[in-house]
Amino acid sequence: MSDNRTATKLSKVDKAAILLLSLGETDAAQVLRHLGPKEVQRVGVAMAGMRNIHREQVKQVMGEFVEIVGDQTSLGVGSDGYIRKMLTAALGEDKAGNLIDRILLGGSTSGLDSLKWMEPRAVADVIRYEHPQIQAIVVAYLDPDQAAEVLSHFDHKVRLDIVLRVSSLNTVQPAALKELNQILEKQFSGSANATRAAMGGVKRAADIMNFLDSSVEGQLMDSIRELDEDLSMQIEDLMFVFDNLADVDDRGIQALMREVSSEVLVLALKGADDAIKEKVFKNMSKRAAELLRDDLEAKGPVRVSDVEAAQKEILTFARRMAEAGEIVLGGKGGEEMV
Repeated sequence: MSDNRTATKLSKVDKAAILLLSLGETDAAQVLRHLGPKEVQRVGVAMAGMRNIHREQVKQVMGEFVEIVGDQTSLGVGSDGYIRKMLTAALGEDKAGNLIDRILLGGSTSGLDSLKWMEPRAVADVIRYEHPQIQAIVVAYLDPDQAAEVLSHFDHKVRLDIVLRVSSLNTVQPAALKELNQILEKQFSGSANATRAAMGGVKRAADIMNFLDSSVEGQLMDSIRELDEDLSMQIEDLMFVFDNLADVDDRGIQALMREVSSEVLVLALKGADDAIKEKVFKNMSKRAAELLRDDLEAKGPVRVSDVEAAQKEILTFARRMAEAGEIVLGGKGGEEMV
């Protein structure tokens, strides 16, 4: 990071990294304990990449933090409202919902939360012999990319059953969640959540499908279509695929490309439609676009699996940025704008 980069130009993750570095090891560790694995990874990478942080940047970040806290809290007065607003602003409504319930209602899903820190294969092994509904609850609770990897460790029949169950989930009864936590407590610590929790649904199934390998996704979608054509159409309508990036506005594409390495971008565009390529070219300087075209021509044949992996990596960035409110995704899964 260059010395002349001001705090106003820093991303939210960069600001969080600077704030944590300023707190010191002990206090920073306490803060990180309250973040999920994905958030820890993103902030950790940003912290590791920090070089030559200017004193003025630290002052601006700290000043902005104090100002935000001063505006939003009165140290205990109306703290519930403050917590709700803070978490919703930071994580978005969907992600903040369950966390708000656990904090304000005194519940705990530490057994479920612990799964988010495990390798997908290990999670699959934990739930492999559990009731299919328990498997569906776990898969619905995980982040979509991790859930997709967990599903990859089951055979097609089990995957189909789990995705169908995830699609039909809306809320989970307290007894079911208590049973799940009791199962997990045999290996982890935690207690049961006493509130009905919202999770699953068609949108969640679509998010998970987005992260599956294309061959697995195609086979699974064909099977869902045979069983329930309406459901398959709902899932497809909510899925956001690489081609849908053509519908993202120019500012969003520019923000996304700042997060993606040139190597990944070249690989992803090797298998992309012309509309996507032109969308990318038009949002680069003339010189940068020419260099990218040259790189694409010089790349030569590449494996389809490598192209798909690069495209999924870019989509992962896109979804995270959308959840953070940094870009708006168009196409399938995007909200209508008025």
